[in-house]
Amino acid sequence: MEFRHPPLSDDELRQSFDEVGFVTSSHLLMPVLRQAYRAACASDITVLLEGETGTGKQVLASAIHRFDQKRGAFAFVTMHCGSLSETLVESELFGHQKGAFTGAVANRKGLFQAADRGTLFLDDVNDLPLHLQGKLLDVLQRGRVRSMGSDEERRIDVRVLAASNQPLKPLVVKNLFRADLYHRLNVVRLWLPPLRQRMQELSSLLVALAHRHRHVYGPIKTVDEELLALLHAQPFPGNVRELENDVQCMLFSKTAGTSLGVADWHRRTTGAEAEEPPDFLGEAADKVWKAVSLQHLSYAQAIKQIERSVLKAALEVKGRTRRQIAESLQTSERTLYHKIRTYRLG
Repeated sequence: MEFRHPPLSDDELRQSFDEVGFVTSSHLLMPVLRQAYRAACASDITVLLEGETGTGKQVLASAIHRFDQKRGAFAFVTMHCGSLSETLVESELFGHQKGAFTGAVANRKGLFQAADRGTLFLDDVNDLPLHLQGKLLDVLQRGRVRSMGSDEERRIDVRVLAASNQPLKPLVVKNLFRADLYHRLNVVRLWLPPLRQRMQELSSLLVALAHRHRHVYGPIKTVDEELLALLHAQPFPGNVRELENDVQCMLFSKTAGTSLGVADWHRRTTGAEAEEPPDFLGEAADKVWKAVSLQHLSYAQAIKQIERSVLKAALEVKGRTRRQIAESLQTSERTLYHKIRTYRLG
């Protein structure tokens, strides 16, 4: 039976993937999402996802499985190919019979059998040992699996999605990855760009990542421009996964407000190695005291001038609405408008 998804606009496509956990507003990823959605419709073809660690390959694979109307109601099973010894990898994938190797004290079915009628996601497939690559190719081509230590084969109906944290083609050239397996996996290839190439969506990405954890930490609605400027200079070798970890750390240390700022970034670390944020207020206070002393201002006059200057600086930041400014200042819009009129700032 053939399944068809209705065509989606770009906004509908983003929303659909957002609902299953893959968040983006980058135009760079729209062709990837479009291809992933089409791949979900063709529920028997293999998909190869390539990209650096932390770019969201497993999340995208899970999304493809959930959109797959034929297989989405069945198991989505993940195998991390580089995390186990060769013997254990083979046992995990294909299963084993009692006595097949030292420690095999009982029969055990493998992940191919566990994923029957559903999806098996092979993460870091580039780390799969060469001799197992041949066995994997055989299963993909014939749709049959044989447990270690068994003479019997079992038919399985599994869709395979594979991910690599480095391009597979150069590994094929170096004879580190089988060419025939590469071609078998590479029916649909999806490449996920690193975070450094998606910085234009950083603000919406931060809010979306915070939204994932709203039930634990509360809602975040905006991100301060100063924080965005700081994050643009960060390398983020762990990509979106690293960014989400930083967001959670900021949320955990946050005490109030619905906007993420530089202070939240500096508070995200705790203990002896915590970064000390610059004492901007202390430095400003020294300058204000010198100004008060030289100009013979009263304390009340100085405070009013400081408040007017801070509001003026906040209003001059481009791309910010009055609501966002009020949230950054942790005050109400009504109070902000009152002070704008009082100081004749707009």
